[in-house]
Amino acid sequence: MSTKVNVGIIGAGRIGKVHAENLAYRIPQARPIAIADLFLEAAERCAADCQIPSAVQDYRQILENPDIEAVVICSSTDTHARMIEEAAAVGKHIFCEKPIDFDLARIDKALEAVDKAGVKLQIGFNRRFDPNFKRVREMVATGKIGVPHILRITSRDPAPPPIEYIKVSGGIFLDMSIHDFDMARYLMGSEVSEIYATGGVMVDPRIGQAGDIDTAVITLRFENGAIGTIDNSRRAVYGYDQRVEVFGSGGMVAVSNNTPDTAVYSNAEGVHSSLPLFFFVERYTEAYVAEMKEFIECIQQDKTPPVTGLDGRIPVVMGYAAMKSYEENRPVRLSEIE
Repeated sequence: MSTKVNVGIIGAGRIGKVHAENLAYRIPQARPIAIADLFLEAAERCAADCQIPSAVQDYRQILENPDIEAVVICSSTDTHARMIEEAAAVGKHIFCEKPIDFDLARIDKALEAVDKAGVKLQIGFNRRFDPNFKRVREMVATGKIGVPHILRITSRDPAPPPIEYIKVSGGIFLDMSIHDFDMARYLMGSEVSEIYATGGVMVDPRIGQAGDIDTAVITLRFENGAIGTIDNSRRAVYGYDQRVEVFGSGGMVAVSNNTPDTAVYSNAEGVHSSLPLFFFVERYTEAYVAEMKEFIECIQQDKTPPVTGLDGRIPVVMGYAAMKSYEENRPVRLSEIE
């Protein structure tokens, strides 16, 4: 293997461009050599911006390229499982954006293919790599707050996505809350055994007409006895709201929103500060670099990726448990979904 890992990127949309730029300019251990997108012009633009030698329309050209050691899958969710299987079959290491799939049987089939091929698979739950949240995890894991009792996660978007996206998103629990389900497991170091979810349409009636909700509160019961809450909204008028608190027998740790600056201006009308960073690309810039750097290092050093295929599967189970709980208005054990 060369000192640099040759990477192919599948998908040149918003998140594909983020990963392409990071691989090209911020991760010296990687060398992106090809990018594919159904819209060839998008692939060509990204290739030009990131000095990637090859732009193609058919992702299979990336899988067939013997010089490519790893693929980064940033295409639509309905293609993820199939591409994981195909990449594993030709011996490529795989980074795949969440979720792996909406169907648990297809997820299992993809994970079996990865195990059989002996390649590495990392799922793109980028928030684990955020410095703030990593610090919370470290403090919980090292006992700084004692025995964890309560977890609180607030996760609110600045604006809802287009209605056409809502219709194919899998719903709020599988599209938006899925990040928070992963964070809950990660921060507490414990699996969730039971979920109760409630919600409604408070932001945009068209979201309800599309069969989804835009506001939710989810209660979690962990196997270690702790309890947690997640609150989600598709629209926070003040920006991207990302806060976490863990309370325990020996103390509490909390992290608040990142802002463009830390200046606080006080006058006769009040005390003022900057709004939170607008959305996930701005908020998690460092996390996107860190997760991809870790993936490349796992290939070079033959390590297990920090976010495995199983880590990708469990939040989908949690999403279905939340959906079932909301529909049936009762707590749902994850074992009911399995």
